[in-house]
Amino acid sequence: MKKHFVFLLIILLFIISCQTVPITGRQQLSLIPSENILSMSLQSYNEYLSKNTVIKDTDDARMVKRAGQRIQKAVEQYFSDHNMSSSLKGYNWEFNLIEDKNINAWCMPGGKVAVFTGILPLAKNETGLAVVMGHEISHAIAKHGDERMSQGLVTQMGGMLLTEALSQKPKETANLFLGAYGIGTQVGVLLPYSRVHESEADRLGLILHGDGRLRPS
Repeated sequence: MKKHFVFLLIILLFIISCQTVPITGRQQLSLIPSENILSMSLQSYNEYLSKNTVIKDTDDARMVKRAGQRIQKAVEQYFSDHNMSSSLKGYNWEFNLIEDKNINAWCMPGGKVAVFTGILPLAKNETGLAVVMGHEISHAIAKHGDERMSQGLVTQMGGMLLTEALSQKPKETANLFLGAYGIGTQVGVLLPYSRVHESEADRLGLILHGDGRLRPS
């Protein structure tokens, strides 16, 4: 009965609270205002940087920033060409290399990017790194994390508003946020949606690479 109620709630919320993915035109659930998402992103990103070792003034760190800035330029140009620049409102891009042996990279809303040192050998060079970063940034600009966060508020917190969830269940909400954006442990109930998100991120990545904008100069 509970599962049936949650399913109906998701359907209802999807009907009244949806937006369009700026790549494929797919409709996605969106319960959280972008300003709230960007505020949480900035806070979480700064907290993450303060608790981890950020590598600066090395060849690898400079490579991460170069690749990131080229992707930023490509994204902004693409969105401008398609009259979607408003979707990037509030973005304040950052590209940081993190000392971490894990093979990972991620992008929070607002263009807050972290690349782990562990992924550099796999990327091999700046072109490979741009592919990885472009894919992660594509998840962010397609608002996949926002969608997963919205779904989590419904499936795990009974459809609470974000402000209500933060006040009543701050720890759970923070964990949900980190999981939704691939920073913490993935939220199992949302895994079935990952193929859709991966396909959309791949598609945008190919679009950006197609005109050569992400290739090293």
